[in-house]
Amino acid sequence: MSHRYEPKSALGRVVNEFEETAIALILGLMTVITFINVVLRYGFNTGLIWGLEMTSFLFAWLVLFGVSYAVKVTAHLGVDAVISLFDKPVRRVLAVIAGLLCVVYAFLLFKGAWDYWANFANLPQTEGRWFPLGFEEMKRSSYRSWYEVIDIPFPGWLGWIEPLINEGEAYEKIPRFIPYAMLPIGAGLLLFRFLQATFRILTGASEGLIVSHEAEDAVEDVRSLNAEE
Repeated sequence: MSHRYEPKSALGRVVNEFEETAIALILGLMTVITFINVVLRYGFNTGLIWGLEMTSFLFAWLVLFGVSYAVKVTAHLGVDAVISLFDKPVRRVLAVIAGLLCVVYAFLLFKGAWDYWANFANLPQTEGRWFPLGFEEMKRSSYRSWYEVIDIPFPGWLGWIEPLINEGEAYEKIPRFIPYAMLPIGAGLLLFRFLQATFRILTGASEGLIVSHEAEDAVEDVRSLNAEE
């Protein structure tokens, strides 16, 4: 079963609070928007035109937050049938190698996420195919900050971003760089969590990246329930 990891550093606590608060808020917003849409549709034959698109974006955000959160609580499933054949020192070495490979993967994912999102926010992409060698020179033709979502209306309180990123042009819908920002945020959180997890393995605070044997835990739970009856 997964366990709750309590961060000790100030940065770890800040990231932890941000992650858990964001997940709770996203779940709450999805529930409220869906409930309101159901009431409006079946009670008043109307609905929130932007409701489906909003919940789709929120669900995508939830998935990306959840990936890094699952790394933190070692909730990702994995196969360790071969690893279990080795002694504990060898298993630790293999766990470190797995952690480092995950760090490399998350780093490349973060680079790709930034490069995809950057043009929507009028920011430069990184140079280099595999490793960021700096930032590209931005060209006006590559700006995509004027791209909007399909249905979600642009709220007036966000009007301050129009002169900063859209040359004063008014938005009718939410610009795409806002929901797409979750791509580098989610990838950055995943990289941070893999670095944390690998460090815990190196220091002996953890034995691996995955949850303990789920099937065995389930059998043990059933055995305990039967013993209580």
